[in-house]
Amino acid sequence: MQRKIIHIDMDSFFASVEQRDHPELRGKPIAVGGDSERGVVATASYEARKFGVHSAMAMTKAKALCKDLIVVHGNYHIYKEVSRQMHEIFHEYTDLVEPISLDEAFLDVTENKPGIELAVDIAREIKQKIHERLQLTASAGVSYNKLLAKIASDWRKPNGLTTIHPDRALDFIGQLRVEKIWGVGPKTADSMHRMGIFTGADLRKMSQERLTQAFGKMGKLFYQFARGIDERPVTVDYERKSVGCERTFEKDISSKSALTIELYHTVVELERRLAKSDFKGTTLTLKLKYENFEQHTHSLTSNRILRTKDDILPLAKQLLAGATLDSHYIRLMGLSVSNPARHESRQWIQLELEFQPWD
Repeated sequence: MQRKIIHIDMDSFFASVEQRDHPELRGKPIAVGGDSERGVVATASYEARKFGVHSAMAMTKAKALCKDLIVVHGNYHIYKEVSRQMHEIFHEYTDLVEPISLDEAFLDVTENKPGIELAVDIAREIKQKIHERLQLTASAGVSYNKLLAKIASDWRKPNGLTTIHPDRALDFIGQLRVEKIWGVGPKTADSMHRMGIFTGADLRKMSQERLTQAFGKMGKLFYQFARGIDERPVTVDYERKSVGCERTFEKDISSKSALTIELYHTVVELERRLAKSDFKGTTLTLKLKYENFEQHTHSLTSNRILRTKDDILPLAKQLLAGATLDSHYIRLMGLSVSNPARHESRQWIQLELEFQPWD
């Protein structure tokens, strides 16, 4: 039986919730995020997007693009509650729900609770219930796998509904820009462009061997995606892989003593998040981003669970001591705990690695 997959993506989620709850913001360009010199846009309303404002943009740039931009700090407790209500709607149709973030999820409705034959009818009902109960809009994509359902949900935003039928899949993928394909970030796209790959059709002309040589394991996936193949299931039992936090400084820091103070505050925040999520991991990773945006990470792995400040701070200091700081200014510091623990012991094993950021 061919699968029926739906991808639901809320439209400008944080900004839309703010406009729903604060009528004075409706119809105005707003950005949810930090309003400091180093603040970043988390979500922009569609009124702000007309000026080129988008998520992950520096707030200073966003304000330069849109002189009337209203910056809202946001309330993540409210966003989380709205997300919970959204998932209640999903579960009226299926328990095969894979959350991707607070505002999007995959649903496998091949077999569904109401017994509705067409997945597009389920998507339409879900969108209607989100609008009626939450006073928000969502875009939906329907297809036979996650790749195409995700692409479809982005196709007619906002408040869109797009279905990609199996008999249309190859033509649809063929005319896509490669940037629209899952896993193709800016750096990968640049590499593909240098290879003469600009569309899904161009990608399909490449052999699996050539793509694997260029992109490693992802090359095999790109080969399959270009042919409309995506066998990833909708995963219900999600296992958290890591918990982390980052601090972007108001001004770049070069002083080791100042970095040590920031490290302490980051450890305290990490301890809070570990307790809140009840995550138990054994690998601590320090991330440093320099003034030129070059990024390095250093890690320590232990057989003991890392959960408290007393567990984490000595290791964090050790990682900072091993980092290259000479003549470098640091703009961002991050700490994360990963490698979900299965057992506890008192043995320490050290591992240090360094790599560039993903796309």
